[in-house]
Amino acid sequence: MAAPACRPLAAADAPGWGALRHALWPAEPLDELQAELGPMLEAGDFAGFGMFDGGTLIGFAEVSERPYGDGCVTAPVAWLEAIYILPAWRRRGIARQLVAAAEGWARARGLSELGSDAALDNLVSRLSHARWGFEETERVVRFRKQL
Repeated sequence: MAAPACRPLAAADAPGWGALRHALWPAEPLDELQAELGPMLEAGDFAGFGMFDGGTLIGFAEVSERPYGDGCVTAPVAWLEAIYILPAWRRRGIARQLVAAAEGWARARGLSELGSDAALDNLVSRLSHARWGFEETERVVRFRKQL
């Protein structure tokens, strides 16, 4: 059996990619998650990478170029927007390979930092980021007031 392979994602991958995005963000409508992929890819400051087992998408990462990133010291900066691996494929180094693909994309654009974020209560994500080589830079509590 061949090892899973990583490649850039394209608009044609929207059905499988959208399904995994929906698994990550189940409160968001599947059709909207799929429909926004084409325009994001066309914008030129966004990329998706997928890990495939044969023809089956088993994980993805999304990266963008932002004008700045909280906690980063350079600008612009690459930002890991999303990463998701199907549960049966976790803890096999797949996420690390997807992060490496995002890093390569950022380097090719001349960027020197990759930022990311995680909810404070998402310990699994925070530990994963540490294993991928990220360092924590700050903690923030955001507030809002309904007017």
